[in-house]
Amino acid sequence: MAAERIAIVTGGGSGIGAACARALAAAGWTVAVVGRRREPLEAVAAEAAGVHAFPADVTDEAQVDRLFDDVVARFGRLDLLFNNAGRGGSTVEIDEVDVDEWRQVVDLNVTGTFLCTRAAFRVMRAQDPQGGRIVNNGSISAQVPRPLSIAYTATKHAVTGMTRSTSLDGRRFGITCGQIDIGNAATDMTEGMSAGVLQADFERRPEPTFSVADVGASLVHMASLPPGANVQWLTVAAAGMPFIGRG
Repeated sequence: MAAERIAIVTGGGSGIGAACARALAAAGWTVAVVGRRREPLEAVAAEAAGVHAFPADVTDEAQVDRLFDDVVARFGRLDLLFNNAGRGGSTVEIDEVDVDEWRQVVDLNVTGTFLCTRAAFRVMRAQDPQGGRIVNNGSISAQVPRPLSIAYTATKHAVTGMTRSTSLDGRRFGITCGQIDIGNAATDMTEGMSAGVLQADFERRPEPTFSVADVGASLVHMASLPPGANVQWLTVAAAGMPFIGRG
């Protein structure tokens, strides 16, 4: 019988995070889903055996450290962190961006990802057997922006930098790090895309979406590779979306 594999999924109460938690659990993983609100996490846990709710604010250093300590105390180790928690900003001109909102986007998308990576690295470096895997949700915007998205785009480019640094610094300890860039997965956040999305020419046109379950399947593939292999970059997007040729 294979050893139990333990994963943490942040932003796990809905959308991509919930779909990935369900997919990992279906593949035999034990999954800790993380988010600020307990109720959505418990709803995901109730519908998928092997999923457990761990409420925490990933922008709070003390809560993050306690989260990882609690997961290790309960399950014994950590094999996978999926840094999925994130948010967007208001779609306004650059000179109209609210600085407080900018800081909130940076705090969640960048600092939250860093704090969870930092805690996972500490656990994975110290555990026996040593090592583990970190996967960051970069988003298509880690490659090319949408109009009026400077805060989100800047933070997702920062995530790419963290992916590169973590991948390099983790080599000595058997810690791999890869990134999944997702475009137009069908969630509550993208349900309006069929009605029209702002394009690079600032016209609105409909865009296709694809099943969020396919994101889960992609993450399971990345997570299930042997320790000596790593998917460094994976882009999964709706066929026909204006990504190739955007602009």
